[in-house]
Amino acid sequence: MNAILAKQGKGAAGDDGASLQEIGFRSLDFAELALRVEMATGKILDFEAAVLRRIETVDDVLAFFVEATRAA
Repeated sequence: MNAILAKQGKGAAGDDGASLQEIGFRSLDFAELALRVEMATGKILDFEAAVLRRIETVDDVLAFFVEATRAA
């Protein structure tokens, strides 16, 4: 996440409770992060739109990817 933010000239996410809107992390950034996780783990992540709509904070993103990589 921080690498994606840095590439855009934004600061690190910092606090896990920070909202994605506050740090400027957009849905396109989430898609890029998902691709990076898939390449790093060799797993194809399957996620539903309803789950993605509930992701609002840095911690939500981290929890999502932990769960998604377990399920893959």
